[in-house]
Amino acid sequence: MDRDSVPQEITTLVGREVYSKNGVFLGEVEDIRLDLDAQEVTGLALHNLNTELFGAETANARGVIVPYRWVQAVGDVVIVNDIVERIQQQKETDEETETAA
Repeated sequence: MDRDSVPQEITTLVGREVYSKNGVFLGEVEDIRLDLDAQEVTGLALHNLNTELFGAETANARGVIVPYRWVQAVGDVVIVNDIVERIQQQKETDEETETAA
C-alpha cells in the first residue's frame, strides 16, 4: 500500500466488499479493529460472509475478523491475500483423508 498517499478516514472502509487476491468474495467490512496505543488498524470485522467459503464454522457467528496484515490493497474494494482459501483447501484435504482412512 502506498504509505505516501493522502490519509483517509478509516470509516470509509465500512461497507466495502472484501475479496481474496484470486477474486473470491469473503464478505463486507462491518467494523474496524483498532490498537489505540499503537494508533493502527489491526483487523477488519466482516459480515455478510461467503457461506461457501466459511461454511458451518461461522453459522452461529455474527462474522469474522480478518487481520489487517492480510490486506494487500484498498480501493473500491479491499483485497486480501489468499490465506482464507488456503485454509479452506487444507480443511477439505483433511476431510478427504479422514474419509479415506
